[in-house]
Amino acid sequence: MDSLVKVHGGGGYDSDFSDDGQGESSESGLKKRKREEEILQKPFQKGRHSQKAHRSLHANEVDREEARNRRAHLISLNAFERHKKFVGDYILYYGGQMADFKRSGAKDKTDGDVLRENHRFLWRDEDEEDMTWEKELAKKYYDKLFKEYCIADLSRYKDNKFGFRWRTENEVVSGKGQFQCGNKRCEKVEGQKSWEVNFAYVEHGEKKNALVKLRLCPECSFKLNYHHKRKEVKAKTKRVSEENHEPPQKKKKRKRSSSHSKKNKHKRHRDCSASSSSSEEMRDSDKDSEAGDEPEGQSEADHWRGPAPAVEEKSREEEFDEYFEDMFL
Repeated sequence: MDSLVKVHGGGGYDSDFSDDGQGESSESGLKKRKREEEILQKPFQKGRHSQKAHRSLHANEVDREEARNRRAHLISLNAFERHKKFVGDYILYYGGQMADFKRSGAKDKTDGDVLRENHRFLWRDEDEEDMTWEKELAKKYYDKLFKEYCIADLSRYKDNKFGFRWRTENEVVSGKGQFQCGNKRCEKVEGQKSWEVNFAYVEHGEKKNALVKLRLCPECSFKLNYHHKRKEVKAKTKRVSEENHEPPQKKKKRKRSSSHSKKNKHKRHRDCSASSSSSEEMRDSDKDSEAGDEPEGQSEADHWRGPAPAVEEKSREEEFDEYFEDMFL
């Protein structure tokens, strides 16, 4: 009996195919569970890791996070601070000194330096050839200056050395150089005199001359004429008289006509019994004398020779120039 119990598993019901049925049921249960998990798994859900992650995966994640933080830090910096950081990193990794990265300012130029190098007292047509941006800047500044009167520097008048420049807009508005003294360091208003000076100067290695006009007070005029007298510009006085109104040719005609009339009177007394031809000649001479005594203008015969001469009318600008001619001297 004991041997039968050992063989048949404790005396219960047993079959040779019982183990195979249990194995098939377990396998089918696993498959069914996997199928359910696949159905219930969401698209964004990550798979389950039954083992520990590899070291390279951890390193990649750390590098990615570090790069993200570094990019955010660089974006927060401005251009100059970013440049300083890159230079510091370069020196830290490759070596060197900060002085090697400093820019040399020996060749730096401002707009004032460009104007001083390319400025000209008078621009000619030859100077406007081969224009660069420096020359165009100097020419644009030159066009804004007022070139009627000059501003003078008389600080070295004892050495016979003077400096002249044109006036700016602010000086024209304030009256400097025209209603005030044209000396750079003088502001007197009374006793202004106008002077014309032949200004000889050296420009870009070339000697040039220019005739300039300036107005100075008596003290500054003495400094200008310290070595030799300059030409003073005075207002032209217009004398109106009857003799000046008549041109010299008309005066000569009057003298000739009076002499002819006297001769004709003598001939009349002498030749009373002259022929008709001589009387006609005398009449012609009398007509010529009367034509000479006529007032200025054309004779009656001249009116029928052709159209009347056109009288030129002055424009408004010419009238203003004549009006202000004495004022600006």
